[in-house]
Amino acid sequence: MSTSPFPSPSIPVSIDGPLKVLLLENIHVSAEEMLAAEGFSVERLKGAFKPEELEERIQGVHLLGIRSKTNVFEPALAKAPNLLAVGAFCIGTNQVDLKSANRHGVPVFNAPFSNTRSVAELVIAEIIMLTRQLGDRSREVHAGQWRKVATGSHEVRGKTLGIIGYGHIGSQLGVLAEAMGMRVIFYDVMTKLPLGNTRSMPTLNDLLENSDFVTLHVPATPSTEWMIGETQLKRMRPGSYLINASRGTVVDIPALARALKSGHLAGAAVDVYPEEPETNSDGFVTELQGLPNVILTPHIGGSTEEAQAAIGKEVATSLIKYVKAGATTGAVNFPQVEAPLIPGTHRILNVHRNVPGVLRDINKIVSDLNANIHAQVLSTDANIGYLVMDLDQDVANPVCEAIAGLKTDIKTRILS
Repeated sequence: MSTSPFPSPSIPVSIDGPLKVLLLENIHVSAEEMLAAEGFSVERLKGAFKPEELEERIQGVHLLGIRSKTNVFEPALAKAPNLLAVGAFCIGTNQVDLKSANRHGVPVFNAPFSNTRSVAELVIAEIIMLTRQLGDRSREVHAGQWRKVATGSHEVRGKTLGIIGYGHIGSQLGVLAEAMGMRVIFYDVMTKLPLGNTRSMPTLNDLLENSDFVTLHVPATPSTEWMIGETQLKRMRPGSYLINASRGTVVDIPALARALKSGHLAGAAVDVYPEEPETNSDGFVTELQGLPNVILTPHIGGSTEEAQAAIGKEVATSLIKYVKAGATTGAVNFPQVEAPLIPGTHRILNVHRNVPGVLRDINKIVSDLNANIHAQVLSTDANIGYLVMDLDQDVANPVCEAIAGLKTDIKTRILS
């Protein structure tokens, strides 16, 4: 992913007719209904787009909605001067070049809360399935085999669950696990307040050495890539279990397969993989296939009807608030601004390069046009500034056009 140069100054963003929304990857209909109710023109498609196809179809689009399979990188962003925002209808945003989107004045919104419960419940189910070997027993009976055994089957009560990544999912998972009588410990690179009787571990190795079940809930970053490999697996207790419902690049799959084949680990549940098909298909291959007491699922941690409906509403709400009021609260790559609308004014939204003198130049424009500023909020990051300014209605349009002509301008539009 590249860090693109800033785009050239341009005229204000153009919205001729209804605002155009493109939703890909079968985003839940709840999002389409909310966006259409605002008067937007919504196109909702089932599949993901290849990069070349996205570059062609994104032209003229104002809001783009994706899930995890569509990559939104610099070439596509460069061809979408009217793109206002991207909605990632999922937790992760590594499929979007956040730096390039920032430099093009495009905030990216995701859904960090809505599938929390669904993922936590899946992990609880897998803990019980693994310790009772339910996947193997079910497969045997389907094959006509009767294997009633207690050896290797245990209750989860009194066992220790180690959670790597104590965020929204990890913390809720800990609450559910404690309700079943499990001891819960966690490791996180950030200081987190433990819930209930959960205890924080000082190092990753401390967690691995003291857990009967280890479950991962971390983002895909350079620091988490292959964070569970041969060395870490050897640190785990003999007869323990590993669960990964976070990102496919977090666990070294060949190393995990060796740990299972050797008997060091008693089982594993994996929902994410280093490489995943872009669409539902046959022929998927992983080294974990065919191993005993291994649960393999096709990235369905958040795939419940409840979660998808909630994600649709959560991200659509963020997009609507940005379009209607310029609110960027919750954007993962943008300065955070949320200011109440002032009746009787027009609001100008301006994204500019964060260099000295920008606000001076903008205020000079306002002064030269005898405009009255009712409210002005500026927030910046290392690269850009985001200005929200409410003006008298009779001068807002010429002010907007003049600001868009500044050399420091990235993207400017007006709300009326």
